[in-house]
Amino acid sequence: MRNLVSAIQNRDAGALARMAGDGPRPVERGVHEDVERLVDALFANLKQVFPASVSTAWRNPNDEAAAKRQWIAAFAENGIHNRQQLSAGMKLARASGSPFLPSPGQFISWCKEAGFSAAGLPGEDELYSLVMTYCARRGGYVSAEDYPWGSNPEYWMVTGLYSMMRANNLSESELRVKCRTELRKMAQRIEAGEHIPEPRKQLLRLSIPSTSEKALEGVAMLRATLKAKRSGS
Repeated sequence: MRNLVSAIQNRDAGALARMAGDGPRPVERGVHEDVERLVDALFANLKQVFPASVSTAWRNPNDEAAAKRQWIAAFAENGIHNRQQLSAGMKLARASGSPFLPSPGQFISWCKEAGFSAAGLPGEDELYSLVMTYCARRGGYVSAEDYPWGSNPEYWMVTGLYSMMRANNLSESELRVKCRTELRKMAQRIEAGEHIPEPRKQLLRLSIPSTSEKALEGVAMLRATLKAKRSGS
């Protein structure tokens, strides 16, 4: 698996092509055969978990070779670059209960979901739900810090996403993309051993709006915030 990871991280097109069963064959087969066996093992496991793939998606060797190219490219584009991630994806694949092969995107989602879980983080859908719940309930608390957060990372992600949503008037799809990004950033911080601080009061942060309409909304929100502070003092 180490050779597969290296090829993905280094965007080694030649190695990836050879792993996918395509491209010129090297004179020295020893090293590259080892890499090919790793990819073959991954697909062999997928075939066992999703038996319908043998008679549908991968009916012949050419179909399977093309699929390998797509999957490896998808791994490289989405940051799936270590054995632990692939093992995590296979764990959720086995638990899916479906006989049909997942798309590369679905498998990658499983890899990331398991990675977030291992870091003590919610999944993408759960994080979006947490932001929506906070929007609905935040008025019942004196401050964001008084809200019953499940963890320190949850506080920083949800409040940050809430601020981005309000400042930029994000749609549901835009907010979901932001959730994905913030989860990846937080997972990287945790994996790097960084201590995530406890909730603390934050200064009002302004972002640069993308349109004049959003700029006016930002100004109105700032004025409303300042007016509320003056009336409460």
